[in-house]
Amino acid sequence: MTVAPLSREFYERDSRVVAPELLNKVLRSGARTGRIVEVEAYCGSLDPGAHSYRGCTPRNAVMFGPPGHLYVYFTYGMHWCANAVCGAEGEGLAVLVRALEPLAGEDEMAAARGPAARRRTDLCSGPAKVAQALGISGTLNGTDLVTGPDGVLIVDDGVRPPARPVQTTRIGLSAGVEHPWRWYVAANPHVSRP
Repeated sequence: MTVAPLSREFYERDSRVVAPELLNKVLRSGARTGRIVEVEAYCGSLDPGAHSYRGCTPRNAVMFGPPGHLYVYFTYGMHWCANAVCGAEGEGLAVLVRALEPLAGEDEMAAARGPAARRRTDLCSGPAKVAQALGISGTLNGTDLVTGPDGVLIVDDGVRPPARPVQTTRIGLSAGVEHPWRWYVAANPHVSRP
């Protein structure tokens, strides 16, 4: 079976279309890999929950750049989070990777996560955990997910997205909480807990 990075065209669509189709794709960071089991879409000027809602700033500029790049931001003064930029340049759309099911490099993930990761399901069951487990930080902001020059890629290994993903409202927002733009793989134990 061929394992290939997702194409630029895959990302050149509305984040609400891309997000559920990212489920069951594989996020790689060097030797550490995980199957994407939970995502959230963010929709630029339509979405008060998006970093891009009020326009382009130095912090969110990657969101307005070409699709298929990694937007990494720092939150709560202590955590990194990873997003795939979507749509056309200038739109400010992205999909947050909220949870992974670990596939390879679990020892490295556990070492990166430290004592908080006592079980396999603790490794990547939340957006900050994903970034920490995979070693994704601000230095990777803007990385091309299609060509993977920094070893970070999203690939298709032939596992199709679920036919009926669970769709709910997003987690942890103070604005835009009413939008049902979170999707996850039903009954997967690695999905984050609200």
